[in-house]
Amino acid sequence: MLLRHAIGSVLRRIRTERGTTLRQLSEESRVSVPYLSEIERGRKEASSEILAALCRVLDVTEGELLTRVAAEFAQTQVLTLVPERDSTPTPTELRPAPVESGIVALAA
Repeated sequence: MLLRHAIGSVLRRIRTERGTTLRQLSEESRVSVPYLSEIERGRKEASSEILAALCRVLDVTEGELLTRVAAEFAQTQVLTLVPERDSTPTPTELRPAPVESGIVALAA
């Protein structure tokens, strides 16, 4: 799972919990409906300014958003492009990274 997927999933969940439509969120945050839709589907990465505006409208702190995103990661396996030290996979090979006790580390 990519970070943008987790952020989008959490934002959609918060929005629907609040009973807010994409159009309402768009009008109050001044972010276009198509762009919000792309963010929620994990196709676009939101800037910190956009995330702050969305959090303000959804009445959630940035810290709570990030906590929920971390929990989303803890429930899924994270893909990594970095090979293990004792093997030599091809550079394009993807493998799930182990998730231990809810802590996820991403390698660049």
